[in-house]
Amino acid sequence: MGVQKKTRKFAQVKRIIGQRDSRLKKNQDKGEVEGKKKAKGEELVREIPQVSSSLFFQYNTALKPPYSILIDTNFLSHTVRNKLEMLSSMMDCLYATCRPMITNCVMAELEKLGQKYRIALRIARDERWERLSCDHKGVYADDCIVDRVQKSKIYIVATNDRDLKRRIRKIPGVPIMSVAKGKYVIERLPDAPEK
Repeated sequence: MGVQKKTRKFAQVKRIIGQRDSRLKKNQDKGEVEGKKKAKGEELVREIPQVSSSLFFQYNTALKPPYSILIDTNFLSHTVRNKLEMLSSMMDCLYATCRPMITNCVMAELEKLGQKYRIALRIARDERWERLSCDHKGVYADDCIVDRVQKSKIYIVATNDRDLKRRIRKIPGVPIMSVAKGKYVIERLPDAPEK
């Protein structure tokens, strides 16, 4: 007699269970995890934050001169590095009166940085700037600024910190001021003069 063929027949191949079959234990566990994620996703949709009444699309109608400007540690150090006069440079940038404001968290951060930032600390201690007291725990200035801006959108945030800028860009209607090319520049302010 002849040698028998060792190839599988089509019907036998079809009987094998695939790796992604829902009857397998590991795939059932994955299905449960995905079901929980979908359930969480539906809950997150319900937590849409209340949009401020001062926003008209992306335009913030609460921003009017004199502008209140929240200053970050990084912005002060870049101001010193570029040898800029803070108040006059802000007025040159915005063509309006400005009220620079420094929180207690920014002051604490400057004091922690030590001798390298002593000139920036001296500028921050000037009596012309308004001091804002913080009522939260910790002295992380970025969280303090983001929290304050989310509560009331009446501030322009002055910072050169990349991460803080990224966080503030997610909040609609909050302009960002930074130091670039030896001068102050403003972003996301509709009334800003074009240069």
